[in-house]
Amino acid sequence: MSDTLFSKIINREIPADILYEDEDALAFADINPQAPVHFLVIPKKPIATINDIEEEDKAVVGHLYLVAAKLAKDMGFAEEGYRAVMNCNPYGGQTVYHLHLHVLAGKPMGWPPYQETLKTE
Repeated sequence: MSDTLFSKIINREIPADILYEDEDALAFADINPQAPVHFLVIPKKPIATINDIEEEDKAVVGHLYLVAAKLAKDMGFAEEGYRAVMNCNPYGGQTVYHLHLHVLAGKPMGWPPYQETLKTE
């Protein structure tokens, strides 16, 4: 996998508002928030997409969710609720090809997330 924006954040080549860090994961505020609270939790290991997760990655991927839950509790919105989602490839909305978990909170979330009209011809 080539260098991405997120690998540059991990390597401190690009600044970020870091909320959490350990040997396996990093969490930081999203620069284009889609909710009052919006941060990303990423593995330090470069994994491009959900499709690239391998058997040996299951612990680190699970760890991303544990970090999200810890931050939700620490930041005071765990009981109120939040959304945790990963996008995969272009149709899934992925724009940075380094696995990342979006955590969004601070307002009620609707479903479906996007109210787009599908064109049929």
